[in-house]
Amino acid sequence: MRKTLDTIAMEVSKVIQAVDSDEAVALAEQLKRANSIFVAGTGRSGLIGKAFAIRMMHSGYSVYVVGETITPNMEADDVLLIISGSGNTGTLAYFAERATAIGATIALVTTNKQSVIAQYSNCIVEIPAATKKRLPNEPATIQPLGSQFDQSAHVVLDAVIAHVLQQEQWINPNQVLAKKHTNLE
Repeated sequence: MRKTLDTIAMEVSKVIQAVDSDEAVALAEQLKRANSIFVAGTGRSGLIGKAFAIRMMHSGYSVYVVGETITPNMEADDVLLIISGSGNTGTLAYFAERATAIGATIALVTTNKQSVIAQYSNCIVEIPAATKKRLPNEPATIQPLGSQFDQSAHVVLDAVIAHVLQQEQWINPNQVLAKKHTNLE
């Protein structure tokens, strides 16, 4: 088990080191300017998106997960953040097309800057990780399917949140976030 844990940590570390930090900063800036943030992803990438949405809500941002019953309509001053390893998921490409027609900003976290969704995107954070496709240009991994991408996307998006919070210059950011944390536990 130790070897497996160490290998996964090393894999994710290598992927994170290859992420262009300027792309992550550009995403943070897009999110800070948005009136509302809409997050979309399918499968495990969708779960990573929900984790990101929760933390952005704790940070005081107006954020929604596409497909939830309480998600309002999108407007031109909003951002749609799509998390898709392939960048070609049909439903997510449709969301990008609709958001573009509305005039919203599209941000994409993906392994594929030449994808269908990338064509709609104003901001792309490329995460050079393995996906379920196991394409020749993807790094090797001992993990199943798109686990390496999902884990790396989670870390990158947490770094985006940390960057946003550092720019807020709150004296005690953990205390600020805790005020928005659920109290029905």
